[in-house]
Amino acid sequence: MRREMLRSSREDALRLLASAPYVHLASTTPEGAPVLRAVHGVIVDDALCFHGSPVGEKTTLVGREAVVAYEELLADIPSYWTDATMACPATSLFVSVQAHGTLRVLHEPERKARALQALMEKFQPEGGHAPITHGDDRYRKPVAGVAVWALALDALDGKWKLGQNRTSAYIETVVARLWERGQRGDARAIELVLRANPAVDRPAVLRGPEGITLHPYADPSELDETLALLRDEYWNKDRFDDASIRTAHHRSSAWMLARDVSGAVVGTARAVSDGEKYAYIGDVAVRADHRARGVGAALMKALLAHPSLRRARRVELATRDAMSFYERLGFRVVSAESLPTMVRTTMALLRPAPSERRGGEQVDHGTACLT
Repeated sequence: MRREMLRSSREDALRLLASAPYVHLASTTPEGAPVLRAVHGVIVDDALCFHGSPVGEKTTLVGREAVVAYEELLADIPSYWTDATMACPATSLFVSVQAHGTLRVLHEPERKARALQALMEKFQPEGGHAPITHGDDRYRKPVAGVAVWALALDALDGKWKLGQNRTSAYIETVVARLWERGQRGDARAIELVLRANPAVDRPAVLRGPEGITLHPYADPSELDETLALLRDEYWNKDRFDDASIRTAHHRSSAWMLARDVSGAVVGTARAVSDGEKYAYIGDVAVRADHRARGVGAALMKALLAHPSLRRARRVELATRDAMSFYERLGFRVVSAESLPTMVRTTMALLRPAPSERRGGEQVDHGTACLT
């Protein structure tokens, strides 16, 4: 197991720590008693800051060595995926980060206010409050009455266990089985494993036309590139602002991207689905200079094969003018509605129930039963 764990870049470690909903803080009291607490943390001035009562156990930790840590379990890997008999190959994929240093307390009102405002921006991003500033008389007493601790991030260590140093055959097997299993989190695990092992062959369903790769998971931080593709499309322009498009993607069951060799986003598609009966596809777009190359078709086939959609019996979408494109993927027109600016056509892909499949045929996870 140890040989698979490689240190991440500082940038990746910082990104993981910054996104953590909480961190574990470990230290000892002056008497040597161990302390382990979960705290909400935010990065300000290259330090992890958290707040709390000015009295209590954490106040005894000031000036003492401490560790903050966060980890995410991505996927459990059963032994039988890679060995028919031995239990030894059973393992897990995860990402983790630790920071070591000396805890100090912030006394300057301006720095305390900035840390507290950063916490609000992280955990209440919708706003709904007056910003916390040291010059606002309303916050002068509250800021003075709360303690804010800081741990410098000079000693930052990220460890990723994503199959590094394993054989290409092993990684390809794990990726294929993760795609087949399709549990919650498996799509993200696939994306991170392939990102950590770029020389490994991608499964066919995640390969687009030459120079294009398909990605089964997209991080919310990647939405800026996606917004550039979507905000001026006819179904969004003058109807949905960037915040609405962001929310729709955050809450989607599946969101896939197409990237070119430079890593730039050249295609996007998302869907909402109950995973079994019904799914709805929206926000399908390909960058203008990559259209008519098969990017859209490859992206749609991969989305339909995505674990969140592959079992859905009825998949719907609406379009103004791409009916022939979707018909080639198995969709059929079910209705047309005249709107003030266009005729919107609703199309559906109908899949047979398992009991209705001929000869016990199974769903092809690569083509998602496009019939």
